[in-house]
Amino acid sequence: MAVCCDLEADINGEETFLLDKKIICSFSGRLSKLFGKSTGANRNKVIFNDFPGGAENFELISRFCYNNGEIDINPSNISLLYSAAEFMEMSKSVSGNCNLLEKTKKCIEELGYWTWPDLLVALKHCQEMQQVATSSGILEKCLDSIVGRLAITSEASPCASTSSPDSSGLRLSCDTRSTESLKNSFSRANWWFEDLSVLSPNLVEMLVKSMVSRKYNQVIISRFLLYYQKSKFFTASSDEKRQVLEIVIDGLYTLDPSCISCKSLFGILRVVLNLNISKSSRNKLECMIGSQMDQATLDNLLIPSPYGTSYLYDVNLVLRFLKAFLREGGWRLSPTRMKKVASLMDLYIAEVAPDPFLRLSKFLALVVALPDSARDCWDELYHAIDVYLEVHAGLSEEEKLKICCALNYEKLSSDACVHLSQNAKFPSKSSVQALVSQQLKLKNLLQGSKNSKPDMDSPCKLNETRGKAKKGEGSEQIVLYSGRLDISGDNENLRAHLQGMQWRVIELEKLCKKMQAQMAKLMKSKTPTTHSTARSLPRLCS
Repeated sequence: MAVCCDLEADINGEETFLLDKKIICSFSGRLSKLFGKSTGANRNKVIFNDFPGGAENFELISRFCYNNGEIDINPSNISLLYSAAEFMEMSKSVSGNCNLLEKTKKCIEELGYWTWPDLLVALKHCQEMQQVATSSGILEKCLDSIVGRLAITSEASPCASTSSPDSSGLRLSCDTRSTESLKNSFSRANWWFEDLSVLSPNLVEMLVKSMVSRKYNQVIISRFLLYYQKSKFFTASSDEKRQVLEIVIDGLYTLDPSCISCKSLFGILRVVLNLNISKSSRNKLECMIGSQMDQATLDNLLIPSPYGTSYLYDVNLVLRFLKAFLREGGWRLSPTRMKKVASLMDLYIAEVAPDPFLRLSKFLALVVALPDSARDCWDELYHAIDVYLEVHAGLSEEEKLKICCALNYEKLSSDACVHLSQNAKFPSKSSVQALVSQQLKLKNLLQGSKNSKPDMDSPCKLNETRGKAKKGEGSEQIVLYSGRLDISGDNENLRAHLQGMQWRVIELEKLCKKMQAQMAKLMKSKTPTTHSTARSLPRLCS
C-alpha cells in the first residue's frame, strides 16, 4: 500500500518529517484546528520552533500515531511524551484507544509505585527538559516520590540502594551486644548521595526545599550538600563551580545552624575565596560562620588578605564575622560563648598586631569589637597593643591615645599595670592611669580586708580577730598619693614621680599579701587569744 506523505513538518530547525496528514490530524487537536477538515492530497507544511524534546520527541509521537495509539510508556520517555501530548493537544481517542495525554497522566499518577532506578531515570529526563517538566508537574511529583522514599528508609529498614548491585540501604541492627553494626548502619545513611549527585544545581535546590518541608533529617541534608559540592568540583568549570557553591550555601542557610559544623563552613569559605560568587550567598556564608564564632579556631581566622592589598590577613572579614556573631546570636549569647570568642579574638589580635601594614583604624576596630563584659582580664590585649605600638613607632601621641582609651585599666593585672607604668611606648597619661587604677584596686582590697568581720556569733572569735589584727608585722603606715598630676611639666620629673608611685604600690602589695595571710589564719583558728598587744592597722590615705 502506498504511503501518503502530504504533510511536511519542520521541527525546531533540526529535522524535517514527511507525514500522512490524515493520520497525524486524527490524533492531534492542534493540527486538526490548523488544517480544518481538509485532508486533500495537496502538500502542506508546518514549522514548529519550540517543540518540546526536539526532533527525537516528535518522532516518538509520530510512531504513536502510526501505531494506532500504541506505544511503550516508560520512565525514560514519559516526560517527553507528556510534554509533546500537551503541545500537540493529543486528547483524541481513535478506535476506542485511550489518547496519549490520558495514558501519560495515568502513568504519572502511578509514579509513587515505581522502583528507585525508575525514579532516577525519570528524574534525569526531567532534568534535561526542566522547564516543560516543571510546568507539567512531573518534576515535582518525581521529587516528592524520591523524598518520600528516602524518608521511609531513614525511619525504618529501607530498601536497597541501586547505585551498585551489592549496595544496601540503612539497615538498623537489633543486636545490642555490639555497636559495630550500628556504626555501619549509620554510616550508610548516605547510600543515596551518589545517586542524586548527578542532578543539576537547580534540581538539588528543589530537592532540598522538598526535604526541609517534609522535615527530613537536616544533618543528613547538610552532609549531602557538602558531598554534592565536592563531587561536582572534579570536572566543573569556574562558572559551574560558582553556581554549585551558591546552591550549596543557600541550601545550608535554610537548615538549623546546629546541623552544620563550623569546620565545614570554613572549608567552603576557603573555596569561595577563589570564586566570584554572588554577594547574597557570600553574606549568608559569613552569617553562618559568625553565628558559630565560639567554635572557630585561630587557624580558621588566619585568612590571607584579598589580592591587591598590602596587609597580611583579611581583618575586614573577621570584623564581619564578629558583627554577625553579635547580631545573629541575640539572646542566645551566653557569657560563656562571649568569653570564648573574646579569648579567640585576643589570640587573633596578637597574631595580626606585628603586621606593619595594618592600619590603626582596623586594629582599633578589632580591639573594641566585643563589649567590655566579654573579658575578665585585659592583659592579652595590653600585650597585643604593646606589640602594635612597637611595630608602628611612627604613630603620633594622639593616635596612641586612641588605642589606649580602649583599654580597661581596671581589668589589668598588677603585673600588667606595673609593666605599663614603665613602658615608654605608651603615652604618659596611660602610665598614670594604670598606676592610679592599681592603687584604687589595692585600696579597695585593703578596705575590704579591714572591714571584713568574723563570725559575730562568737565573741571569742571577734576578740581574737581584733587582737591578731593589731599584732605582727606591717606596723608602719604607708601613705599613697593618687591626686592629680601635672603631666605638662618636665618628663624626667614625671618619670621620677611615677617610679616613686610604683615603689609605693609594690610596698602596698607586700603589705596586702601579709594581711591576707593573717586574715586567713584568723578565720581558720578556733583558739581564742587573750594576750594581744594594741597595734594600729596601716591606714590608706587618699
